[in-house]
Amino acid sequence: MNAAVQPRSFGDWLVSARQAAQQPPVQPRQALVVAGQVVGSVAEGFLNKIGRKRLLDKRYKLSNNEHSGAAAWHLEVPFGASADAITDALNTLAAALRDEGLCGPWRDEQLAVCNPAGEVVGTVERGAVRVLGITTRAVHLVGLAPDGRMWVQKRSMTKPNNPGLWDTLMGGMVSAADSLPQALARETWEEAGLHVETLVGLQHGGHVDFSRPSREGDGAGYMCERIDWFRAQVPEGMAPENQDGEVERFDLLPLGTVREQVAQGLFTLEAGLVIAGFLGL
Repeated sequence: MNAAVQPRSFGDWLVSARQAAQQPPVQPRQALVVAGQVVGSVAEGFLNKIGRKRLLDKRYKLSNNEHSGAAAWHLEVPFGASADAITDALNTLAAALRDEGLCGPWRDEQLAVCNPAGEVVGTVERGAVRVLGITTRAVHLVGLAPDGRMWVQKRSMTKPNNPGLWDTLMGGMVSAADSLPQALARETWEEAGLHVETLVGLQHGGHVDFSRPSREGDGAGYMCERIDWFRAQVPEGMAPENQDGEVERFDLLPLGTVREQVAQGLFTLEAGLVIAGFLGL
């Protein structure tokens, strides 16, 4: 008789999850340099796949040359290195990638682009950030009921990423138009129908960093992201209600049940690691 299969422990899941969150690229990558500033990275040879007409029409030159002693892709901006010029150059490159079907889902949403010092130098379409290796920011909210149970959401089956998996009360990207508090407030309303000013004890809890390969661009993408997470109590008698159609339902679960379901792989990797941080692990 075969021995009964033991359920996976949260500790075992956490070890593998942390390894999954920090993985090297599956193929060599080269720095992406725009107007002399490193803003991301691309898989070796990846930009040879795109047509250059969009870029040439705007007098943007894309070339592969050395930068800091290594080969790099350079997007030259002839009109100077202003944020507007860099933004236009990057979005023209993103459109060229879209023409060839080499980027993620097009969102018509701009995300901030930073240099190695963390300074915002421009913005770019969200659908291109993974294939261009541009670092993004996201925000999550761990919401608790007064009795200590945790509010969680089941992601809609129509979501492009992780459909049907469980998530924290709220999780979303920080757009170029938002500060971190603004993104927290906007996403909390859109996903959970809650105003942050009505929550009790709202505070920053910590952050989780990701560096791992992405399937976008036929596997040529690379995810670099910092997730800042917050915690708060949802007052008695108040319940989340989705506003944007991206959540199937909300549940209120004991922390022990949340741990079990995370260990079973029923939550997104991002949510699971945020929950681990909340639990002090």
